[in-house]
Amino acid sequence: MGKSDASASAKSLENELQLRVDLAAAFRLVADFGWHESVGNHFSAAVSSDGRHFLLNPRWRHFSLIRASDLILLDATDDTVMDGPNAPDPSAWTIHGSIHCTVPNARVIVHCHPPYATALACLKDPSLKPIDQNTARFFGIVGLDADFGGIADDATEGARLAGLLGNMPILLMGNHGVTVTAPTVAHAFEHLYFFERAAQTLMLAYASGQPLNVLTDEIAERTARDWLAYDGMAFEHFEQLKLMLDKKDPSYRD
Repeated sequence: MGKSDASASAKSLENELQLRVDLAAAFRLVADFGWHESVGNHFSAAVSSDGRHFLLNPRWRHFSLIRASDLILLDATDDTVMDGPNAPDPSAWTIHGSIHCTVPNARVIVHCHPPYATALACLKDPSLKPIDQNTARFFGIVGLDADFGGIADDATEGARLAGLLGNMPILLMGNHGVTVTAPTVAHAFEHLYFFERAAQTLMLAYASGQPLNVLTDEIAERTARDWLAYDGMAFEHFEQLKLMLDKKDPSYRD
């Protein structure tokens, strides 16, 4: 191996280790916020440029206990994965593998069932109406899956969801939950954080029984565009949340 090859290999390993730490932190944070569900739900992060190799949480491991070293490295083209002793959850394998390989921007995929986002997903009209700056943040960037058909465990469902995502970073899954995609763990967590806050605001407004004061498309679009200037906030927020985790229990880094 030449010097440049060795350097590239070391850089790749460094990137994977950082991805593991960040993804493990995301699991711990989601557990702290109460957005997890039993020992289900799944997060993943692509390691290779083509999305073929990706990290995924092990089957039926509580989010509050996940460590960086627990994450399993999978090959989306390996047909023998489900035959191994450390096989992942079937639905996670089929869906995350399909999305990573077919949606280039989906470097990180976070799927869970936060209370307010899930409640919104169960409405006849689950659209996230822009009624404040947080709800408007997502104007025009949320796809909708209106065809819930039970727990998914085959490749065709993964391909279907990948098609619904398209260029949208977020997919609200009717009668189910939410899937967030992003180029980094920090961005994925920030999307999830604000989406749940936005869903909470909308559901509380619905609960008042009063008519909603929905922003015009023009104002909502402008607000969503204005949010782009705060892109760096995702990294700062995530880093400070990790500092809080470090004080509480740094074992996620192991």
